[in-house]
Amino acid sequence: MYQAHKSWNEFFKSVSAKDYSEYLNHFLNVEYASYTIYPPREKLFNAFKLTPLDKVKVVIIGQDPYHEPGQAMGLSFSVPKGVKVPPSLVNIYKEIELEYGQKMDYFSGDLTYLAKQGVLLLNSILSVRAHEPLSHNIKEYHLFLEDVLTELDKQHRPMVFMLWGGPARKLKYYLNNPTHLILECVHPSPLAANRGGWFNNGHFKACNQYLKENGLKEIEWCNESSIS
Repeated sequence: MYQAHKSWNEFFKSVSAKDYSEYLNHFLNVEYASYTIYPPREKLFNAFKLTPLDKVKVVIIGQDPYHEPGQAMGLSFSVPKGVKVPPSLVNIYKEIELEYGQKMDYFSGDLTYLAKQGVLLLNSILSVRAHEPLSHNIKEYHLFLEDVLTELDKQHRPMVFMLWGGPARKLKYYLNNPTHLILECVHPSPLAANRGGWFNNGHFKACNQYLKENGLKEIEWCNESSIS
């Protein structure tokens, strides 16, 4: 039976003993030494560093990191301050505006302010070669993601999973905890969102309502207050 861990450190110690972990580490050593890889190695596990396991309230799962210079920072959908906000994140901001009537800061795509509130911004693949989307789409990352989701599923406390787009929605298979809320819709990318199903999805308010009903602090989705 899977035993839930109390911290990401405990979790990483447990998966480090698995065969895929050794291969994945070797793969990354070779790739980072041979190619330009994003994000920088020190930010590969940024999502886990910024959002401790016992603080996770919301999980948003992206695909693989941005593959152009200066974009990827180890948080799904996020880019560092000063980098142009990507189209998918623009649509996320627009939906927050629709739901809350608050103006978002489109000059900042840094979502660290959400990670620090308990939003785990997780990419299903943690790295990518420059200019080559899905170049690190290997089975070892899929096995790692399964372990992460299994860990989160075993955390018996209120948690919200936002599954956007086909690949993310398939991850429901690993989520069976009745204390967790699963919200699904199309991906916020322009290609998918403009066909309908993204705007007015109500996910951000539904998430906060669920947190409030369970005695947890709501997420401040608006990024205006995070501007320094």
